[in-house]
Amino acid sequence: MTSLIPLPPGGADRLMLMETFVRIVEAGSLSAAAAQLGGTQPTISRRLQALERALGVRLLQRSTHAMTLTDDGARCYERAKDLIAQWQAFESDVRSAGDEPSGTLRVVAPHAFGQQQFVEPLVRYLKQYPRMTVDWLLYDRTPDFIAGGIDCAIHVGTVTDPSVIALPLGEVPRIIVAAPSVIEGGAAPVQPAELARLPWVALRTFYRNEVVLKHLESGRTESFAIQPRLYTDSLYAVRTAAMLGLGVGMGSSWLMRDDLARGDLVHLAPQWEAAPLPVHLVYPPARFYPARLRRFIDIMREFVPTVLRGTSGL
Repeated sequence: MTSLIPLPPGGADRLMLMETFVRIVEAGSLSAAAAQLGGTQPTISRRLQALERALGVRLLQRSTHAMTLTDDGARCYERAKDLIAQWQAFESDVRSAGDEPSGTLRVVAPHAFGQQQFVEPLVRYLKQYPRMTVDWLLYDRTPDFIAGGIDCAIHVGTVTDPSVIALPLGEVPRIIVAAPSVIEGGAAPVQPAELARLPWVALRTFYRNEVVLKHLESGRTESFAIQPRLYTDSLYAVRTAAMLGLGVGMGSSWLMRDDLARGDLVHLAPQWEAAPLPVHLVYPPARFYPARLRRFIDIMREFVPTVLRGTSGL
C-alpha cells in the first residue's frame, strides 16, 4: 500500500498528529488542546510541527494574540476529520459491537441532578465498564461541545439548539412548597390565587415573574404574577431559602421529598402542579459515535426514567 503521508521524524503516529491538529483547531489554541488531551503545550506544538513537516505545508498562522487556519490548513482540517471518523468506524467494525469501551468520557450535567440523581446511572456505567473514566462536569448552561471537548450533556428543560441531537430521557415533576412559617399557622393554600398573595423565591432558569399551574383533575390551567424576593439559578438555593421561610418555591418533587416528610416544608396547592420539565441527553451530530458514548447512552436511556420516578436502587 502506498503511504499517503511520509512518516514524520521519530516515527510519530500520523493519525495521532491529525487528531491533535483537529483538537487544536476545535479548541481554539494550543494550550486549550493540551488541557483537553492531558498533555503539555510544548508537546502539542511539536506534534503540529511534525504534521506540517510531513505534509510540507503550513497549517496554522500563529501570532501572539490569534491563530488562524491557512488555506492548506482548512483543507487538511476537513479531510482529517473525515479520516479520523473513518478510522474510528473501521476500528468499531473490526472489534465488533461487543467491544468493551475504554478511555475518558466528558459529560456535562446540571448542578442539582449531577450531584445526586444522575450519579446512580453514572456509577452503573463505570461499574459495568471498568476501563472507562468519566470527567463529570457540573454546570447548567449548554456546553460548547467542540471547544470544550464534551461528548454529551444532560439537559433539563426545553432544548432550543437545533444543531444538537436531543434524546428524551424522561420528565421531572415539580411541586409548590414553603416552610410552615410562611403560612403563619393557617391553612395551606389550595388555589393559585392564594399562592399569588405569598412571597416567592424564583428559580430563574424556569420561572421568574409568572407561574403557570395545571389542575390535576380538570386539566385547567391558571397563571399568576409573582414578585420574588430572591432570584437564583440553583435548585438547592431555592429549597434552602424556602426551608428558611423566605418564601414559596417551586422545584423537583424528588428533592423536596424528605423535607416534606420531616415537616420542614409544606406541599402547597397539591391539586395543582407546574408542567414537568423534560430531560434530554444531548450531543453533537456525527457520522460515527465511539463505543464509550454509545454505551453511556444505552445506560442513561435504561436507568434515568426510573431514577426520575424515584424507583431505582443500586
